[in-house]
Amino acid sequence: MGSVGLVEAQRLSFAQPLPLRSGAELRDYELVYETYGRLNADKSNAVLVCHALNASHHVAGSYAGQDKSEGWWDNLIGPGKPLDTERFFVIGINNLGSCFGSTGPMHVNPATGRVYGADFPVVTVQDWVDAQARVLDKLGITQLAAVLGGSLGGMQALDWSLRYPERLRHCIAIATAPSLSAQNIAFNEVARRAIITDPDFHAGHFYQHGVVPKRGLRVARMIGHITYLSDDVMEQKFGRQMRAAELGYSTQDIEFQIESYLRYQGDKFSEYFDANTYLLITRALDYFDPAREHGGDLSRTFASARCKYLLASFTTDWRFAPARSREIVKALLDNKLDVSYAEIDAPHGHDAFLLEDPRYHGVLKAYFQRIAGELQ
Repeated sequence: MGSVGLVEAQRLSFAQPLPLRSGAELRDYELVYETYGRLNADKSNAVLVCHALNASHHVAGSYAGQDKSEGWWDNLIGPGKPLDTERFFVIGINNLGSCFGSTGPMHVNPATGRVYGADFPVVTVQDWVDAQARVLDKLGITQLAAVLGGSLGGMQALDWSLRYPERLRHCIAIATAPSLSAQNIAFNEVARRAIITDPDFHAGHFYQHGVVPKRGLRVARMIGHITYLSDDVMEQKFGRQMRAAELGYSTQDIEFQIESYLRYQGDKFSEYFDANTYLLITRALDYFDPAREHGGDLSRTFASARCKYLLASFTTDWRFAPARSREIVKALLDNKLDVSYAEIDAPHGHDAFLLEDPRYHGVLKAYFQRIAGELQ
């Protein structure tokens, strides 16, 4: 198994306004994307990979001259890997509102000549999917072999199957949910308040002040990171390990190794992630609820779906628990759709979908071999 090697991001510009679910529209925007593998003659082997909260279009491979630039799902995508780029043409698209190249709060609003900041319109999962569809239109791809995503990416994959049912043959949704629970919305709100109440936030227009609300971003990342790990993993990695041999009897200094780890994660995140982007993406997570338009009935929601499905969940994922995936499976079966489901006993919590668990990768490899067989 190998890497896709060195890759370069590509960029598409769109002059046609994109109508948003909020009623606003986005004009003159750009989307950044990467591709891996080759598109076959009839353009039937394309797989769209949708990214989660703090990821991007850089799904696999690495950038020339940059150490530690490996794509966030490089263990899954490449020659001989579960998503084999010798068979499939893989596309990663950076979502609108991101801070990794596509038009977002850090860019200039062409209508005002000023950086968007907090004025960037609120975007939803549905808006992202609509924008992704426009990229595929420009690439001349009318139907995808599959849409794949984990966590928030899995929500996008599900939305593809609901709103563009004829444009994909398979939906692969991993460690995801049909909507956020109240507890998940609560975590997102605490993280947002940490950012918004940072004195350097300046109501989202901190760019004009030459500052970054790093304190809020650090706390937001610490909160989020706790929810991505299982209690077992945190206990195994850190337990009650102390930073020093003797207690410091301090309420402000680091005493436990887990505190040191969380502060490190927060510091690192605050150096590269945009505060307004964090607010936008967590709100898009909150808003995702396709059953809302069907009286809360998930079975009715999937009545228009046509593709085949693979869902996978992880036993220790308490943020997107297996029970939420089983809700989706039941709705699909109620509609007599073709669905496969794997519930994987993995200790890693929500982050398991990013890791190289042999059982998890075995499931995906077998499923993509099935899809590849349909291409022949």
